[in-house]
Amino acid sequence: MAQRIIIIGASSGIGRKLALAYAASGCKVAISARREPLLKEIAAQYPDDITYSTMDVGAADAVDTLHRMIDSLGGLDLLIYCAGTGFCDPELTPEKLGVTLHTNVDGFASIISAAYRYFRDRAPRVPAQIAAITSVAATKGIGVSAAYSASKSFEQKFLEAIAQLAHINRLPLTVTDIRPGFIRTDLLDASRHYPMLMSPDYATRLVMSAIRRGRSVDTVDWRWRLLTAAWHLIPRPIWVRLNINF
Repeated sequence: MAQRIIIIGASSGIGRKLALAYAASGCKVAISARREPLLKEIAAQYPDDITYSTMDVGAADAVDTLHRMIDSLGGLDLLIYCAGTGFCDPELTPEKLGVTLHTNVDGFASIISAAYRYFRDRAPRVPAQIAAITSVAATKGIGVSAAYSASKSFEQKFLEAIAQLAHINRLPLTVTDIRPGFIRTDLLDASRHYPMLMSPDYATRLVMSAIRRGRSVDTVDWRWRLLTAAWHLIPRPIWVRLNINF
């Protein structure tokens, strides 16, 4: 039977690339995001293999939408969470803080928890996987993107906790935390220069490889692994004096 995959946040960027790649490989894919026209465009490329549902991950009906997507596939083997937002916001504006936390904290916890409960409660218990795109920005608190870096740190700790719960409950559930560096997507300001920028196609291949191998944590790519390892070694008193301006 073809693998049944749900991708949350699939209207653009890595989510879109993953949806098309998995459908091309014969998987049954259900996708969601807020922008219906873009979802329709993606589904039209593989009408027999991709279905879509509009969803705001932080809305009250998001979990109900997730369950309808699971029903449409006849079950679920892999959930990939790609939804996310963030800003360069040195002014710490309430509006940008609210949008970031709504998606990256409230929405993330709601959808990941619902997926975990589904895998926990279904019978028989068969191998399954939850994968989520977090970020290298969670490595340290980044002043100009405080809400984004903090929210991504929340996501990483939440996934770690979910993995521990799966172990305690003896679930055959793999939890994969994928931590990319800069990828050329709509999330980035096209007018700015970003170091070690990756193309979406290149990053998508690495994300799919991490999922296929069932890695618990995978930083994308090797350059960002080296950089974040160095970041970890910087003492806090020194870090707060650095001018990190992405």
